[in-house]
Amino acid sequence: MAEGDRRAARNDRPAAGNRAPAGIEVGPVRLRTLTLIRWVGVIGQAAAVSVVELWLDFRVPVVPCLVVIGASALVNFAATVVMLERPRAARLGERGAALFLAYDIVQLAALLYLTGGLQNPFAVLLLAPVSVSATILGGRPTMALSALSIAAITTLAVYHLPLPWREGGLTLPLLYVLGIWAALATGIVFFATYAFRVAAEARRMSDALAAAQFALSRERQLSALGALAAAAAHELGSPLGTISVAAREIAHDLPPGSPIAGDVDLLISEAARCRDILARLAARTDDDDQHFLWLPIAAIAELAAAPHLRAGIEVVFASGPAPGAALPQPTARRSPEILHGLGNLIQNAVQIARQRVEVTTRWSDADATMTIADDGPGFPPGMIERLGEPYVSSRRDGERHMGLGIFIAQTLLGRTGAALAFGNRPSGGAEVAVRWNRVILEAAGADSPADPAAESLMER
Repeated sequence: MAEGDRRAARNDRPAAGNRAPAGIEVGPVRLRTLTLIRWVGVIGQAAAVSVVELWLDFRVPVVPCLVVIGASALVNFAATVVMLERPRAARLGERGAALFLAYDIVQLAALLYLTGGLQNPFAVLLLAPVSVSATILGGRPTMALSALSIAAITTLAVYHLPLPWREGGLTLPLLYVLGIWAALATGIVFFATYAFRVAAEARRMSDALAAAQFALSRERQLSALGALAAAAAHELGSPLGTISVAAREIAHDLPPGSPIAGDVDLLISEAARCRDILARLAARTDDDDQHFLWLPIAAIAELAAAPHLRAGIEVVFASGPAPGAALPQPTARRSPEILHGLGNLIQNAVQIARQRVEVTTRWSDADATMTIADDGPGFPPGMIERLGEPYVSSRRDGERHMGLGIFIAQTLLGRTGAALAFGNRPSGGAEVAVRWNRVILEAAGADSPADPAAESLMER
């Protein structure tokens, strides 16, 4: 993919290197979110102890339990004070968030120790901090918290106070307790792995879409430069004309042999030069914006490929109607989505090809297809099904690639109604086919579809 696209892509793991004053890390995790989750836990724990002691009349060590719950409340108050006094500390990095969640595991383990250990049904809540970590943190903190949780349930399986009960108490068989331990350990590993992979995929997709949006924004800015230059030429033309007229009048009124006569002549010549430059610029931008705003699809392919041509690689363009086609070659708006999307695909082909890249455009009465083929090594067979996903690269060399080029191309071209198909040619080399419905292609890039039929097709 393009170097600019690689720079636009972001890492899919939260950064944890920046620090705010007082040693508090700055990162993507909001301290307020974690404190709210802990407040819910504190309220729930206090309610559970109260119900068991007062309503169910079970013998619970109330004072030690309230001390453990109160410790979490005090930590939350301290965190709230920090957020109010130092707003920059309102976000935590991976290390700070991991320590925050580690405390929750230790606090809940202490409360379970006082109320029956793994025999307490609320032991399943030890899964919560690990699940939160897997959602918002990276792999190492999640593995560390998973190990801490497994160590906690292992300790609770052996060491704990009796489960509160009215009379006689309740002692579960050792085999059943081991079953609870195995279920919790399996749940910790499963939920941590599953939640981490889903959250990481969501972050990767979000970053990839941001890179695609950045590429589209950059292409639109470049496309807007022509209109900006034309506007500048028209706006500057009038004051330059005034300067030229005033300079000629001054030259006419100067007496012979005036010492400033040379300066006035220079001013007149430079004003005329600026006027000529602006006239050429306005003519060129008007010509680009008006006459070449809509182009045949084959011409758009050549325009998209122009920035990516390089010595040693022959790029051959071919076009023609499909058998039985009665309509002429379709035209499309020279939109940033089409130009950048096709440009990315052609750039990839040029970079991978050994000697030759073929860009073939065919059209029928129903659709238009552009095929980009190269004589390189082709796509790895096991990767063809994944092409188009973010951070998947088909490169076989040793260089590191972010794998966003094809994703960006597919995303941008998809906005114009195109569908992409990837494959390998029997003679060797990779092949990408871009197909548009003809009605959608000729409406793509316009402010609105050309007709109700096109609008209906684009909505589908």
